[in-house]
Amino acid sequence: MSQSTSRSPIDVESLVENFNYRRVGKYALVVLFLGFFLVPLETGIMTALKTNSAIARSLPFAPPAGEGFTLSNLEYAFSQLTNSFVNSLLMAVPATLLNVLLASMAAYGLTMVSWRGQIAVFALFLVGVFVPYQAVLVPLSQFWNNMFPLAQMLEPLFAAIPFLQGGHSRLVPLTITHVAYGIPICTVLFRSYYKSLPNSLVEAAKIDGASITKIYRRIVLPLSLPMFGVVFIYQFTQIYNEFLFSFTLITGSNHPAAPVTLILPAIGSSTEGIDFGIRMSAAFLAALPTIILYVAFAEQFAKGLRTESG
Repeated sequence: MSQSTSRSPIDVESLVENFNYRRVGKYALVVLFLGFFLVPLETGIMTALKTNSAIARSLPFAPPAGEGFTLSNLEYAFSQLTNSFVNSLLMAVPATLLNVLLASMAAYGLTMVSWRGQIAVFALFLVGVFVPYQAVLVPLSQFWNNMFPLAQMLEPLFAAIPFLQGGHSRLVPLTITHVAYGIPICTVLFRSYYKSLPNSLVEAAKIDGASITKIYRRIVLPLSLPMFGVVFIYQFTQIYNEFLFSFTLITGSNHPAAPVTLILPAIGSSTEGIDFGIRMSAAFLAALPTIILYVAFAEQFAKGLRTESG
């Protein structure tokens, strides 16, 4: 006994009517932007893993094949960046920690503590945010080199420290400069976060007789951990990638205290031309500390952004 299966004809008109053009356009836009950001990244990685001859005869985004694959570019770039990695971390980590802590306390005093002249002081912080780097380079150089040569004072002390040289004393004024320049923007970020916190906790602590410092340590500081992650990532990235202050105070890539940003432009350059494989390898290695930081503080970063936007 045979069974006949009847199939209804496809209604093309209903399919066209139910077709969600907006959703398709949205996904197409996402794919477009994804490719826009990922293709240069993939091209850089492929270039870093190729020999010079493979770079010359293949497409930039094509993977290396056979004898065109090499890790010597990464090895050479790492050997050139090792000391500058240490210098950048010696500068960026203390400067970021001081920035975050001082900005948090300043924002607390400008938000949750009432005192006369509060608005005027906050206006000075806002002015500090918009001061361009280029406007302070000459006064900065004159101050640290002529008026208050702190690096020269500390040079004998650094020379006596193992694994360091006297020239590393230049990292101290550079670190102080980054702290002073970064406090305004970090204070503004913390203040916007503290504005979103409920005042009931602080008022209850005041009724219980808690002092201003105790309220900060016991209530405000624990609630600030998500924002600490946001500001720490932001400020570390700014200081680690900064070039102008480093070039002004340390002056060149041959200095023992030169950070990554001063060493990076010279890697892969020679009289014969530019070695793109070595240069790309150095660029990706230089970006590793910030990538690791983003991964380590990803949860706190997301919480801080959600809280601030909410």
